[in-house]
Amino acid sequence: MGFYATFSFRIFGDLVEKFVPYFTELKLNLRRARMRISIQEYLSMALMTSLLIFLILLPITSFLFGLIKGFGFLFSFMSSFTLSVFLSIVAFFIIVYYPQLILKQRAKEVDNSLPFAALYLSTVASTGLPLHKTFEIFSKFSEYGEITNEINNITNDVQTFGIDINTAMERAIERTASKDFKELLWGLLSTMQAGGDESVYLKEKSRSLMEDYRRKLFEFSHQLTVYIEVYLTTIILGAIFFTILTAIMSGLAGGASNIILLQFFLIFIFLPMVSILFIFLVKSITPSEE
Repeated sequence: MGFYATFSFRIFGDLVEKFVPYFTELKLNLRRARMRISIQEYLSMALMTSLLIFLILLPITSFLFGLIKGFGFLFSFMSSFTLSVFLSIVAFFIIVYYPQLILKQRAKEVDNSLPFAALYLSTVASTGLPLHKTFEIFSKFSEYGEITNEINNITNDVQTFGIDINTAMERAIERTASKDFKELLWGLLSTMQAGGDESVYLKEKSRSLMEDYRRKLFEFSHQLTVYIEVYLTTIILGAIFFTILTAIMSGLAGGASNIILLQFFLIFIFLPMVSILFIFLVKSITPSEE
């Protein structure tokens, strides 16, 4: 990607420089997603990818439209040109949106682990250790995925760059994509500045987060029950009913070859595709990655 980004920047660098002020959110998302690339290079890469998609799709779609009877040359070319331009624009916006997609995935991972991580932090903090030592122990011995990386960054800011713990947490608040983790860090900052007990705050916060986690699990179980009932009723039973009905109709009205082709498409293409989509749907609403 380094060569590709550099090559794209050489071609489109001057052009994208004019549009950088319109992508301030993208610039922030690139930094928060820890993508080591400048916004100029990223936009240049997005434009280059869109151009390549257009150049590849245009001859392919022109050939495919030309095979359709009744389509003249001009209509086939204009249809393929319009489709290629549309898909290229879609590809550009998908690439621009990609850093935000990474942030959403990381935020979900942090939110899933936060109740247990907060409980871990409250247990360590109850020993009376300073907060930066609590974070150091957590980053060394905990295995909570993305949230461990977030706290490890705070520890690195304190130990490597000599930043005080308050400033390090403020920087972490700017970096993280999780609203719940931001709220936890803001609460710790407020407690420390007010001279309160961090262990008490973490204990209460972990209790609150655990209650929210139980509520999400309860809601997920109800949603999953509804989705399974809909899937079994409309997809599985519907497919069985359709297969039996078409078999009876083919015996009465003829045209068995067309019915067999339709049944083949339903059983071996449609049902697997719907099942895969159902799996992704369940995975997207689950409150835990475990």
